[in-house]
Amino acid sequence: MNLKKYQHPIPFYLLSTILPWTCWWIAGYLSHLSPESGVLTYATSAFAFLGLIAPNLVVLALIWRDEELRSDIRSRVFNVRSVKFKYWIASVGLMLCSILLAQAISLAFGYPITQFKLAESFSFSSGVWPVWFLLIAAPFLEELAWHSYGTDSLRARFSLMTTSLIFALYWVVWHFPLSSIKDYYHSNLVEGDLIYTLNFAFSVIPFVLIMNWLYYKTDRNITVAVIFHITAGYFNEIFQTHPMSKVIQTGLLIILSVYLVLKDKDFFLRKEVLPPSIFNEQNTASVIPRISNNDTQ
Repeated sequence: MNLKKYQHPIPFYLLSTILPWTCWWIAGYLSHLSPESGVLTYATSAFAFLGLIAPNLVVLALIWRDEELRSDIRSRVFNVRSVKFKYWIASVGLMLCSILLAQAISLAFGYPITQFKLAESFSFSSGVWPVWFLLIAAPFLEELAWHSYGTDSLRARFSLMTTSLIFALYWVVWHFPLSSIKDYYHSNLVEGDLIYTLNFAFSVIPFVLIMNWLYYKTDRNITVAVIFHITAGYFNEIFQTHPMSKVIQTGLLIILSVYLVLKDKDFFLRKEVLPPSIFNEQNTASVIPRISNNDTQ
């Protein structure tokens, strides 16, 4: 599939910002009305969820009349057999390992060992939606938009490194209105210490780099990205994790992302999109220059 078919990044990102922001600012306003009522709670939750769905509606509008794009996206959602087992393991276990290691490191700085206990409740609320549901639905809906159209529309024009950095910056800004919704995760985050708010922003960079590494290593498999995103939220909620351990986790993810970039420079810095099979364990540089974008899509 030639990524040049994903030719409308500006309409995608513009509409995927305006529509969710509109819904979320309305949800934020409703969440702070007093006195609270059941109707307000449902309305707040409805607008918040509508904002989450909005980027997918933008994708549908952009691909509606293009069967080739629709077919490409369908194949990347449901094609799971072609993904190597090691990438499934990475998508499921990497975030769990990183938070457990971060908690272990935090012990050396005097943070409690009780972090390894399962949490009795979640750290935020989500209106009428159960938190466990939102921890699954939000990553699923987001990645269904970002990795069905958004990421590829950037990758068609930039290297993987540039694509990831642009999207990471966008993603941080995209979440901003969620901080206005009372008792939601991002609202609680900005009301806490500044270091934890900044940590969320900085953590997005290595997170996106690693997720996009998985995504393109698995030949643009959307399910892999969805699973990786779900595990990031879920495993950071199920333990009694101290917020400082999440700062340490960000440091670990930065180290891992730097390692991946240095180990596979051509994969991250080359503008052309090549099949993952080209980038074998030895990075056979003698083969790569002879293959162009048009030959491989």
